[in-house]
Amino acid sequence: MIKRMNDFLTGMPMTVAGGIFLVMSFVFSRTGIVLPFDPAWATVMICGIPLLYLAVWRGIYNKGINKISSALLISIAMISAIAIGDLFAAGEVAFIMEIGAILEDMTTNRAKKGLKKLISLTPTQGRRITGHNPGQEEMIPTDQIRRDDILRVLPGETVPVDGIIIWGETSIDQSIMTGESLPVDKGVGEEVFCGTINRFGSVDIRATKVGGDSSLQKLIRMVQDAEKRQAPMQRIADKCASWLVPAALAIAVITGVVTHNIVRAVTVLVVFCPCALVLATPTAIMAAIGQAAKHGVVIKSGEALEKMGKVNTIAFDKTGTLTYGKLEVSDILSFDRNMSEKEVLALTASAESKSEHPLGKAIVAYAKEKKIAIKDPGFFRMQSGKGVYSCRRQRFLFRPDCII
Repeated sequence: MIKRMNDFLTGMPMTVAGGIFLVMSFVFSRTGIVLPFDPAWATVMICGIPLLYLAVWRGIYNKGINKISSALLISIAMISAIAIGDLFAAGEVAFIMEIGAILEDMTTNRAKKGLKKLISLTPTQGRRITGHNPGQEEMIPTDQIRRDDILRVLPGETVPVDGIIIWGETSIDQSIMTGESLPVDKGVGEEVFCGTINRFGSVDIRATKVGGDSSLQKLIRMVQDAEKRQAPMQRIADKCASWLVPAALAIAVITGVVTHNIVRAVTVLVVFCPCALVLATPTAIMAAIGQAAKHGVVIKSGEALEKMGKVNTIAFDKTGTLTYGKLEVSDILSFDRNMSEKEVLALTASAESKSEHPLGKAIVAYAKEKKIAIKDPGFFRMQSGKGVYSCRRQRFLFRPDCII
């Protein structure tokens, strides 16, 4: 409810409008131009009402010291400034608070991009085999797939549900689930996961986990839960508010009693407003995430960033985590004294020239880089997990020249 009201009354366009009215108030007060009303009133209405609503909501529904927040202190200062007629000060503290909230939302939205991308990978339909004839297929929505249904997954298609392969061999791109940059060879009896991509062969699978029980949906829920957790430093102003609010009120009262000047008492409240804290934390987090992205490091949330400051040891469990996932040939070893390294490379590249496997592509690319002549293998067959079989038939001869 708080967020919906805040989005409706403020948001980026409305906050910018509040800032414009605040500038107008400052300019007109300095030039002596008289208006029917002070433009700072508009800033107070746009930025101050959601702030006041937030302070009241927390005071009613939160428990213990959580009832006292930075929003409460700023609301008190805003109302006090209005009471003495300093509308510019009231609009200023409310505007700064909203700028901090916008920066915080921008950081959160940036983190949610990964989640949106993950959700977009959720399959929408699957190819179910019907009847006793394996050739009879029907495309159905994934929410209609039931456990133990037999599904066919063709090359290039996304696995619609978790299942067990009952026929065929293939290589599956599981990077979305495991982070592994290379496809994993799969055969009969092995498990495949929802959202992974079938790269090569056609396979039939028996559905084992469907709907919300699938691995992809569990991963999405796990990421959603992680996104809801804010960085401990993200609300540092609220943490300090439990003692900051009473201290500010006490000092303001003492100042008013001693000086007999209400303006000075209100000034204490305005100065005590944690505007710097409200702006500093989300701004620092945004800057850190943006700078890391420039160097190819993706930080999913402010919480993850803060925890990294306490890390002293990092363990990586996959090669793909530390590399670009782009395979390259490093060395060529010939175990046949009669074959040079160039001949080994030429034969291997020719055999792999029609392969779609990342290893095969890397070999062919290396051969082209070294300007090695690649011959057309003619007949080509790939067997998942075992390699390729290529034969180049010689003219007028029935005996194939085979490379396995």
